[in-house]
Amino acid sequence: MAAATAAAAGLFLRTSLSHSFSLTARPHSFFVKASTMEGSEIKEEPSERVSERKIIFVAGATGSTGKRIVEQLLAKGFAVKAGVRDLEKAKSTFPGNNPDLQIVKADVTEGAAKLAEAISDDSDAVICATGFRPSWDLFAPWKVDNLGTVNLVEACRKQNVNRFILVSSILVNGAAMGQLLNPAYILLNVFGLTLVAKLQAEQYIRKCGINYTIIRPGGLRNDPPKGNIVMEPEDTLYEGSISRDQVAEVAVEALLHDESSYKVVEIVARTEAPKRSFEELFGSIKQK
Repeated sequence: MAAATAAAAGLFLRTSLSHSFSLTARPHSFFVKASTMEGSEIKEEPSERVSERKIIFVAGATGSTGKRIVEQLLAKGFAVKAGVRDLEKAKSTFPGNNPDLQIVKADVTEGAAKLAEAISDDSDAVICATGFRPSWDLFAPWKVDNLGTVNLVEACRKQNVNRFILVSSILVNGAAMGQLLNPAYILLNVFGLTLVAKLQAEQYIRKCGINYTIIRPGGLRNDPPKGNIVMEPEDTLYEGSISRDQVAEVAVEALLHDESSYKVVEIVARTEAPKRSFEELFGSIKQK
């Protein structure tokens, strides 16, 4: 059991460090393409016309999870505004000239005013998939995962964007869960109190009045999905992993279901879990 816990903590540490939709109408029209996921491939199905195009701003768009969120949003027919720190990296991450994808400079550590300019007044929702990069700066997690997220929320408020989705992490509230000795909780907080920083940002989001969905995934895997998504209420899961593809899918689906509003959900994947619709998954979680 101890060996298994240590192995899970190692996976959690490695993966964590690499780290319906009611919107204001905008003057665009488009087709939403329904998508299904087979492995890591996104396959488009016949399109269904909707009256307005929705523009989604993705912070951390070139990250391992962020780029998958961008890809799935585009596959669903959304327009995407990809907020990135490195424009050259973004060009190589998203090759080609997709008219539905706009790349903008956006560093969450540079304050709400600049972020508000990047988001602008045409974005309908914001998905935050940022995460600090390991460095000698022990304040990096606080700058990105706490203050950076707060900056992004304040930028939304400046632009009257009232839908915010955050990709966070399980175990952020590990102390309250009795998981102080969990190896993953200890190791992640050694790196500048990463989980504490994320929890502080979550608490800010929940108090500010914005319509939020906070997604706390388990250890993040880069490989294709294995097993079905298990969704639990906050402060429930303390182990387990999930493909980044599935995390991205949950973030995108949160935009499409009213049941996801004002909720914190924790997700992992399990091979023995039954397949459930997102309406059922989100609907099973009660608001607090």
